[in-house]
Amino acid sequence: MKKETRFVHIGSSEDRVTGAVSPPIYPATTYRHPGPGQSTGYDYTRTGNPTRDILENTIAELEEGDRGFALASGMAAITLVFSLFGPGDRILVSDDLYGGTWRLLERVLGRFGLRAEYVDLTRDDQWLPRLPGAAAVFVETPSNPLMKIVDIERISRLAKRHGALVIVDNTFMTPFWQRPLTLGADVVVHSATKYLGGHNDVLAGLIVSKGRELSDRLTLLHHSVGAILSPHDCWLLLRGMKTLPLRLRRHEENAAAVARWLSGHPRVREVYYPGLESHPGYELHWRQASGAGGMVSFRVWNLEDVERLLSETRVILFAESLGGLETLITHPARQTHADIDPAVRERMGITEDLLRLSVGVEDVSDLLDDLAGVLGPR
Repeated sequence: MKKETRFVHIGSSEDRVTGAVSPPIYPATTYRHPGPGQSTGYDYTRTGNPTRDILENTIAELEEGDRGFALASGMAAITLVFSLFGPGDRILVSDDLYGGTWRLLERVLGRFGLRAEYVDLTRDDQWLPRLPGAAAVFVETPSNPLMKIVDIERISRLAKRHGALVIVDNTFMTPFWQRPLTLGADVVVHSATKYLGGHNDVLAGLIVSKGRELSDRLTLLHHSVGAILSPHDCWLLLRGMKTLPLRLRRHEENAAAVARWLSGHPRVREVYYPGLESHPGYELHWRQASGAGGMVSFRVWNLEDVERLLSETRVILFAESLGGLETLITHPARQTHADIDPAVRERMGITEDLLRLSVGVEDVSDLLDDLAGVLGPR
Protein backbone atom coordinates (compact mmCIF):
# COMPACT_ATOMS: atom_id res chain seq x y z
CA MET A 1 0.00 0.00 0.00
CA LYS A 2 1.02 3.61 -0.51
CA LYS A 3 2.03 5.59 2.56
CA GLU A 4 -1.25 7.51 2.84
CA THR A 5 -3.27 4.29 2.71
CA ARG A 6 -1.11 2.62 5.35
CA PHE A 7 -1.71 5.48 7.75
CA VAL A 8 -5.47 5.57 7.18
CA HIS A 9 -5.76 1.84 7.91
CA ILE A 10 -3.78 1.86 11.16
CA GLY A 11 -5.51 -0.60 13.50
CA SER A 12 -8.51 -1.08 11.22
CA SER A 13 -8.11 -4.85 10.87
CA GLU A 14 -6.85 -5.74 14.33
CA ASP A 15 -10.11 -6.79 16.01
CA ARG A 16 -10.95 -10.11 14.37
CA VAL A 17 -13.70 -10.93 16.93
CA THR A 18 -16.09 -8.06 16.16
CA GLY A 19 -14.52 -6.50 13.06
CA ALA A 20 -14.36 -3.09 14.75
CA VAL A 21 -12.61 -0.61 12.45
CA SER A 22 -11.36 1.40 15.43
CA PRO A 23 -9.08 -0.76 17.60
CA PRO A 24 -10.48 -1.53 21.06
CA ILE A 25 -9.02 -0.15 24.29
CA TYR A 26 -7.99 -2.77 26.86
CA PRO A 27 -7.72 -1.03 30.24
CA ALA A 28 -7.01 -4.29 32.13
CA THR A 29 -3.85 -4.35 34.24
CA THR A 30 -3.83 -8.13 34.71
CA TYR A 31 -5.04 -11.14 32.72
CA ARG A 32 -6.50 -14.48 33.76
CA HIS A 33 -4.42 -17.53 32.82
CA PRO A 34 -6.24 -20.46 31.15
CA GLY A 35 -4.49 -22.86 33.52
CA PRO A 36 -1.20 -23.69 35.27
CA GLY A 37 1.73 -22.97 33.01
CA GLN A 38 -0.54 -21.40 30.38
CA SER A 39 -0.89 -17.81 29.18
CA THR A 40 -2.95 -15.89 26.67
CA GLY A 41 0.22 -14.01 25.79
CA TYR A 42 -0.67 -11.29 28.27
CA ASP A 43 0.11 -11.43 31.95
CA TYR A 44 0.53 -7.89 33.29
CA THR A 45 -0.02 -4.70 31.31
CA ARG A 46 3.43 -3.27 32.04
CA THR A 47 4.92 -6.10 29.99
CA GLY A 48 2.22 -6.27 27.34
CA ASN A 49 -1.16 -4.76 26.45
CA PRO A 50 -3.23 -5.48 23.33
CA THR A 51 -3.87 -1.80 22.55
CA ARG A 52 -0.25 -0.89 23.09
CA ASP A 53 0.84 -3.81 20.91
CA ILE A 54 -1.09 -2.36 17.96
CA LEU A 55 0.66 0.98 18.38
CA GLU A 56 4.12 -0.54 18.86
CA ASN A 57 3.76 -2.86 15.88
CA THR A 58 2.44 0.01 13.78
CA ILE A 59 5.32 2.39 14.47
CA ALA A 60 7.85 -0.40 13.91
CA GLU A 61 6.30 -1.12 10.52
CA LEU A 62 6.13 2.55 9.51
CA GLU A 63 9.78 3.16 10.48
CA GLU A 64 10.78 -0.16 8.84
CA GLY A 65 12.33 -1.38 12.07
CA ASP A 66 12.13 -4.61 14.05
CA ARG A 67 10.46 -3.60 17.31
CA GLY A 68 8.51 -0.65 18.66
CA PHE A 69 8.09 0.66 22.19
CA ALA A 70 5.46 3.09 23.51
CA LEU A 71 6.30 5.23 26.52
CA ALA A 72 4.68 7.89 28.67
CA SER A 73 6.53 10.82 27.05
CA GLY A 74 9.22 11.69 24.55
CA MET A 75 11.67 12.25 27.38
CA ALA A 76 10.82 8.81 28.80
CA ALA A 77 11.68 7.35 25.39
CA ILE A 78 15.03 9.15 25.25
CA THR A 79 15.80 8.15 28.85
CA LEU A 80 15.13 4.50 28.05
CA VAL A 81 17.44 4.60 25.03
CA PHE A 82 20.22 6.25 27.06
CA SER A 83 19.76 3.47 29.64
CA LEU A 84 21.53 1.20 27.14
CA PHE A 85 24.78 2.87 28.26
CA GLY A 86 26.73 2.90 31.49
CA PRO A 87 29.32 4.83 33.49
CA GLY A 88 32.18 6.09 31.36
CA ASP A 89 30.34 5.66 28.07
CA ARG A 90 30.69 8.66 25.79
CA ILE A 91 27.94 9.88 23.45
CA LEU A 92 28.32 12.43 20.68
CA VAL A 93 25.29 14.71 20.59
CA SER A 94 23.98 17.37 18.20
CA ASP A 95 25.16 20.66 19.67
CA ASP A 96 21.87 22.58 19.34
CA LEU A 97 19.56 19.78 20.42
CA TYR A 98 16.30 20.16 22.35
CA GLY A 99 16.92 21.66 25.79
CA GLY A 100 15.09 18.87 27.61
CA THR A 101 17.53 16.31 26.22
CA TRP A 102 20.44 18.54 27.31
CA ARG A 103 18.93 18.77 30.81
CA LEU A 104 18.55 14.99 31.01
CA LEU A 105 22.14 14.39 29.96
CA GLU A 106 23.72 17.06 32.12
CA ARG A 107 21.60 17.07 35.28
CA VAL A 108 20.47 13.47 35.54
CA LEU A 109 22.47 10.94 33.55
CA GLY A 110 25.76 12.75 34.04
CA ARG A 111 25.52 11.89 37.74
CA PHE A 112 25.65 8.23 36.74
CA GLY A 113 28.81 8.62 34.69
CA LEU A 114 27.35 8.99 31.19
CA ARG A 115 29.38 11.55 29.24
CA ALA A 116 27.86 13.72 26.53
CA GLU A 117 30.01 15.62 24.04
CA TYR A 118 28.21 18.34 22.09
CA VAL A 119 29.45 18.74 18.54
CA ASP A 120 28.26 20.20 15.28
CA LEU A 121 27.39 17.02 13.40
CA THR A 122 27.35 18.94 10.13
CA ARG A 123 31.11 19.58 10.44
CA ASP A 124 33.51 16.69 9.96
CA ASP A 125 36.29 18.51 11.82
CA GLN A 126 34.18 18.51 14.98
CA TRP A 127 32.68 15.04 15.16
CA LEU A 128 34.96 12.71 13.19
CA PRO A 129 38.01 13.08 15.52
CA ARG A 130 35.77 12.26 18.49
CA LEU A 131 34.05 9.23 16.97
CA PRO A 132 36.67 6.61 17.96
CA GLY A 133 35.75 5.23 21.36
CA ALA A 134 32.26 6.77 21.37
CA ALA A 135 29.42 4.47 22.40
CA ALA A 136 26.80 6.27 20.34
CA VAL A 137 25.90 9.30 18.24
CA PHE A 138 22.62 11.07 19.00
CA VAL A 139 21.26 12.97 16.01
CA GLU A 140 18.52 15.51 15.47
CA THR A 141 17.88 16.31 11.81
CA PRO A 142 16.50 18.83 11.28
CA SER A 143 17.86 19.98 14.62
CA ASN A 144 15.84 21.85 17.21
CA PRO A 145 15.76 24.83 16.86
CA LEU A 146 18.42 25.77 14.25
CA MET A 147 17.21 23.27 11.64
CA LYS A 148 20.68 21.89 10.87
CA ILE A 149 20.69 18.92 8.52
CA VAL A 150 22.86 15.92 9.42
CA ASP A 151 23.85 13.20 6.96
CA ILE A 152 22.27 10.12 8.58
CA GLU A 153 23.65 7.61 6.09
CA ARG A 154 27.24 8.83 6.35
CA ILE A 155 27.29 9.09 10.13
CA SER A 156 25.71 5.64 10.42
CA ARG A 157 28.26 4.09 8.07
CA LEU A 158 31.25 5.60 9.85
CA ALA A 159 29.83 4.94 13.32
CA LYS A 160 29.47 1.24 12.55
CA ARG A 161 33.20 1.04 11.77
CA HIS A 162 33.85 2.17 15.34
CA GLY A 163 31.14 0.07 17.01
CA ALA A 164 28.98 3.08 17.90
CA LEU A 165 25.19 3.09 17.79
CA VAL A 166 23.35 5.83 15.90
CA ILE A 167 20.18 7.18 17.51
CA VAL A 168 18.00 9.61 15.55
CA ASP A 169 15.29 11.82 16.99
CA ASN A 170 12.78 11.79 14.12
CA THR A 171 10.13 13.95 15.80
CA PHE A 172 10.21 16.78 13.25
CA MET A 173 9.99 14.54 10.18
CA THR A 174 8.00 11.48 11.33
CA PRO A 175 8.20 8.21 9.34
CA PHE A 176 5.97 9.76 6.68
CA TRP A 177 8.84 11.97 5.51
CA GLN A 178 12.03 10.37 6.83
CA ARG A 179 13.00 6.84 7.88
CA PRO A 180 16.45 6.89 9.50
CA LEU A 181 16.62 3.11 10.00
CA THR A 182 16.62 2.61 6.23
CA LEU A 183 19.63 4.95 6.09
CA GLY A 184 21.62 2.88 8.58
CA ALA A 185 20.60 4.22 11.99
CA ASP A 186 20.07 1.74 14.84
CA VAL A 187 17.36 3.46 16.89
CA VAL A 188 14.69 6.06 16.19
CA VAL A 189 12.94 8.05 18.92
CA HIS A 190 9.87 10.27 18.72
CA SER A 191 8.15 12.72 20.95
CA ALA A 192 4.84 11.36 19.70
CA THR A 193 3.15 14.21 21.56
CA LYS A 194 4.01 16.31 18.52
CA TYR A 195 3.12 15.48 14.90
CA LEU A 196 2.18 11.84 15.43
CA GLY A 197 -0.50 12.75 17.98
CA GLY A 198 -1.08 16.03 16.22
CA HIS A 199 -3.79 17.55 18.43
CA ASN A 200 -1.99 18.73 21.58
CA ASP A 201 -4.00 16.28 23.67
CA VAL A 202 -1.78 13.25 24.31
CA LEU A 203 1.69 12.97 25.89
CA ALA A 204 3.66 10.05 24.44
CA GLY A 205 7.05 8.79 23.31
CA LEU A 206 7.96 6.07 20.81
CA ILE A 207 11.11 4.08 20.07
CA VAL A 208 11.87 1.83 17.10
CA SER A 209 14.93 -0.41 17.01
CA LYS A 210 16.73 -2.37 14.33
CA GLY A 211 18.35 -5.72 15.06
CA ARG A 212 17.34 -8.53 17.39
CA GLU A 213 20.03 -8.15 20.04
CA LEU A 214 19.45 -4.42 20.43
CA SER A 215 15.68 -4.90 20.40
CA ASP A 216 15.93 -7.54 23.14
CA ARG A 217 18.00 -5.19 25.31
CA LEU A 218 15.43 -2.41 24.90
CA THR A 219 12.60 -4.86 25.65
CA LEU A 220 14.23 -5.75 28.97
CA LEU A 221 14.67 -2.07 29.83
CA HIS A 222 11.10 -1.24 28.80
CA HIS A 223 9.67 -3.95 31.03
CA SER A 224 11.99 -3.09 33.91
CA VAL A 225 11.61 0.69 33.95
CA GLY A 226 7.86 0.60 33.36
CA ALA A 227 7.38 4.08 31.84
CA ILE A 228 4.74 2.68 29.49
CA LEU A 229 1.99 4.49 27.64
CA SER A 230 -1.53 3.91 28.97
CA PRO A 231 -4.01 2.01 26.77
CA HIS A 232 -6.24 5.05 26.34
CA ASP A 233 -3.32 7.24 25.29
CA CYS A 234 -2.20 4.51 22.87
CA TRP A 235 -5.65 4.65 21.31
CA LEU A 236 -5.56 8.46 21.08
CA LEU A 237 -2.18 8.28 19.39
CA LEU A 238 -3.38 5.65 16.91
CA ARG A 239 -6.35 7.86 16.08
CA GLY A 240 -4.12 10.87 15.53
CA MET A 241 -1.70 8.98 13.31
CA LYS A 242 -4.47 8.06 10.87
CA THR A 243 -4.64 11.66 9.63
CA LEU A 244 -0.89 12.32 9.73
CA PRO A 245 -0.34 12.54 5.93
CA LEU A 246 -3.20 15.02 5.54
CA ARG A 247 -1.95 17.20 8.36
CA LEU A 248 1.71 17.09 7.36
CA ARG A 249 1.03 18.23 3.82
CA ARG A 250 -0.89 21.24 5.11
CA HIS A 251 1.76 21.98 7.75
CA GLU A 252 4.42 21.94 5.04
CA GLU A 253 2.44 24.05 2.58
CA ASN A 254 1.84 26.71 5.24
CA ALA A 255 5.39 26.59 6.62
CA ALA A 256 6.87 27.12 3.15
CA ALA A 257 4.66 30.17 2.62
CA VAL A 258 5.56 31.60 6.03
CA ALA A 259 9.28 30.96 5.49
CA ARG A 260 9.21 32.71 2.13
CA TRP A 261 7.33 35.67 3.61
CA LEU A 262 9.76 36.00 6.50
CA SER A 263 12.76 35.67 4.18
CA GLY A 264 11.80 38.81 2.31
CA HIS A 265 10.96 40.92 5.35
CA PRO A 266 13.29 43.81 6.25
CA ARG A 267 12.86 43.24 10.00
CA VAL A 268 13.89 39.57 9.76
CA ARG A 269 17.58 38.83 9.89
CA GLU A 270 17.71 35.13 8.98
CA VAL A 271 15.31 32.24 8.33
CA TYR A 272 15.97 28.55 8.94
CA TYR A 273 13.77 26.19 6.93
CA PRO A 274 15.00 23.17 4.92
CA GLY A 275 12.44 23.86 2.22
CA LEU A 276 14.23 27.06 1.22
CA GLU A 277 16.92 26.63 -1.42
CA SER A 278 19.03 29.11 0.56
CA HIS A 279 19.26 26.63 3.46
CA PRO A 280 22.82 25.23 3.60
CA GLY A 281 21.51 21.70 4.10
CA TYR A 282 18.85 21.91 1.39
CA GLU A 283 20.25 19.30 -1.00
CA LEU A 284 21.23 16.85 1.75
CA HIS A 285 17.83 17.13 3.38
CA TRP A 286 16.03 16.26 0.16
CA ARG A 287 18.31 13.25 -0.40
CA GLN A 288 17.22 11.69 2.87
CA ALA A 289 13.71 13.09 3.40
CA SER A 290 10.66 13.60 1.20
CA GLY A 291 9.23 16.67 2.93
CA ALA A 292 10.48 19.92 4.45
CA GLY A 293 8.27 19.88 7.55
CA GLY A 294 6.28 22.46 9.43
CA MET A 295 8.98 23.99 11.64
CA VAL A 296 10.45 27.42 10.85
CA SER A 297 13.00 29.29 12.97
CA PHE A 298 14.06 32.87 12.35
CA ARG A 299 16.03 35.75 13.81
CA VAL A 300 14.90 39.38 14.00
CA TRP A 301 17.10 42.45 13.91
CA ASN A 302 15.41 44.20 16.84
CA LEU A 303 14.84 42.45 20.18
CA GLU A 304 11.73 44.57 20.70
CA ASP A 305 10.17 42.61 17.86
CA VAL A 306 10.68 39.41 19.85
CA GLU A 307 8.52 40.74 22.67
CA ARG A 308 5.92 42.09 20.28
CA LEU A 309 5.64 38.82 18.37
CA LEU A 310 5.19 36.91 21.61
CA SER A 311 2.53 39.24 22.98
CA GLU A 312 0.68 40.79 20.04
CA THR A 313 -0.08 37.96 17.62
CA ARG A 314 -3.69 36.80 17.78
CA VAL A 315 -3.88 33.68 15.60
CA ILE A 316 -0.36 32.50 16.42
CA LEU A 317 -0.23 31.32 20.02
CA PHE A 318 2.73 31.92 22.36
CA ALA A 319 3.18 28.42 23.75
CA GLU A 320 5.63 25.56 24.07
CA SER A 321 5.54 22.30 22.11
CA LEU A 322 4.95 21.81 18.40
CA GLY A 323 3.26 19.67 15.80
CA GLY A 324 -0.36 20.44 16.68
CA LEU A 325 -3.04 21.92 14.47
CA GLU A 326 -2.55 25.40 15.90
CA THR A 327 0.40 27.61 14.96
CA LEU A 328 2.65 28.17 17.98
CA ILE A 329 5.50 30.62 18.49
CA THR A 330 8.28 29.79 20.94
CA HIS A 331 11.25 31.74 22.27
CA PRO A 332 13.84 28.97 22.78
CA ALA A 333 16.15 31.03 25.00
CA ARG A 334 13.46 31.45 27.64
CA GLN A 335 11.42 28.31 27.05
CA THR A 336 12.73 25.07 25.51
CA HIS A 337 16.42 25.86 26.21
CA ALA A 338 16.07 27.97 29.35
CA ASP A 339 17.95 25.48 31.55
CA ILE A 340 21.13 25.80 29.49
CA ASP A 341 23.73 28.26 30.76
CA PRO A 342 23.38 31.53 28.79
CA ALA A 343 27.01 31.45 27.66
CA VAL A 344 26.55 27.89 26.37
CA ARG A 345 23.31 28.89 24.66
CA GLU A 346 25.07 31.78 22.98
CA ARG A 347 27.80 29.46 21.74
CA MET A 348 25.17 27.07 20.40
CA GLY A 349 23.51 29.89 18.48
CA ILE A 350 20.34 29.91 20.57
CA THR A 351 20.35 33.66 21.12
CA GLU A 352 17.73 36.12 22.34
CA ASP A 353 16.85 37.15 18.78
CA LEU A 354 15.83 33.60 17.77
CA LEU A 355 12.18 32.54 17.49
CA ARG A 356 10.67 29.22 16.45
CA LEU A 357 7.34 28.68 14.72
CA SER A 358 5.41 25.43 14.64
CA VAL A 359 3.26 26.30 11.65
CA GLY A 360 -0.22 24.87 11.91
CA VAL A 361 -3.00 24.09 9.45
CA GLU A 362 -4.95 27.34 9.55
CA ASP A 363 -5.65 29.38 6.41
CA VAL A 364 -2.18 30.67 5.63
CA SER A 365 -3.47 34.17 4.83
CA ASP A 366 -4.52 34.52 8.47
CA LEU A 367 -1.01 33.56 9.59
CA LEU A 368 0.65 36.04 7.24
CA ASP A 369 -1.78 38.79 8.26
CA ASP A 370 -1.01 38.05 11.90
CA LEU A 371 2.75 38.38 11.33
CA ALA A 372 2.26 41.51 9.23
CA GLY A 373 0.17 43.04 11.99
CA VAL A 374 3.25 42.94 14.23
CA LEU A 375 6.17 43.30 11.84
CA GLY A 376 4.45 45.38 9.22
CA PRO A 377 3.96 44.51 5.55
CA ARG A 378 6.80 42.90 3.69
